[in-house]
Amino acid sequence: MNDDAVFELLSTVEDPDLGDDIVSLGLVNAVDASDDEVNVSLALGAPYAPHESEIANDVREVFAEEASDVDLSISAGLPNSLGSDDEVLPNVQNIIAVASGKGGVGKSTVAVNLAAGLSQLGARVGLFDADIYGPNVPRMVKSDEGPEATEDKTLIPPERYGMKLMSMDFLVGEDDPVIWRGPMVHKILTQLVDDVDWGELDYLVLDLPPGTGDTQLTVLQTLPLTGAVIVTTPQQVALDDAVKGLRMFGQHETPVLGIAENMSAFRCPDCGGQHDIFGSGGGAELADNEDLPFLGALPLDPAVRAGGDGGEPVILDEGETADAFRTLTANVANNVGVIRRRHVSATQPKSAPARNEES
Repeated sequence: MNDDAVFELLSTVEDPDLGDDIVSLGLVNAVDASDDEVNVSLALGAPYAPHESEIANDVREVFAEEASDVDLSISAGLPNSLGSDDEVLPNVQNIIAVASGKGGVGKSTVAVNLAAGLSQLGARVGLFDADIYGPNVPRMVKSDEGPEATEDKTLIPPERYGMKLMSMDFLVGEDDPVIWRGPMVHKILTQLVDDVDWGELDYLVLDLPPGTGDTQLTVLQTLPLTGAVIVTTPQQVALDDAVKGLRMFGQHETPVLGIAENMSAFRCPDCGGQHDIFGSGGGAELADNEDLPFLGALPLDPAVRAGGDGGEPVILDEGETADAFRTLTANVANNVGVIRRRHVSATQPKSAPARNEES
């Protein structure tokens, strides 16, 4: 089989989100073909995203049907031309900020379960508790072990549920308040970025504090965010503040991956009825008004609170609530993939790439 025949087969595989085939979109990094062996490199940038897994599976099916005698090998990665040797955290593929305009909407709960869900899929995940003034991620994953320091003062983050963790809570006393002005916040966040050895990660999830203050500004100016998840409840007061968060990311040209509606409804364990304690449909309506993806509705479930207090993310359980968080995780990963593939398609040549080119 020659390269042209390979590209002809690949041109029959459609991207489920971008509306064209993967060759026309420039999503084939390289092809290396011989009589009985084919190596294909695809420009896929969201590991374990369901739609990107679907693309790879479709490629396998096409070859199984049309060239079953060929030994097919598929690799995935973004073209080197899209990266930079000087980039902050070059070994981290995707950085996702979880934010809210208002406190008390369950932002940390979403961040912890999103990170645990990505890890559950098989991804290499880090969870960075960047809520300087109210760090509580260690409690929510039952992590009492702080980071280890090497001789050169690099911090090695502890792991929990397959996630690497870093939090201000590891560096201060258990009940000590953090009373810092903006410049100190900037300094400590920058140090935590520079001095932590995250290793190779597919996703780094940042739990930001509520609002649009110094921490958010430092993160936006320091880290190459892939995108942001905005958490709100259906309540109008929370929605008003969520819009401010949207505008903040928009002003810094950071894509918003979508809106997550937390505390969507309460299902009574006694009567079985559903009660809209904080209203109904506000998150979905906000997403529609802002032309953004709606990532899903997360129920108001006592199991979520118990999981947070007990250090066991509810997404690792079974049931409707766990399934809701898994749906959100899949949607976030898919939208990361859409952003990555759209960027590749916009910047890469649409003609067949050079043969044997490294991705």
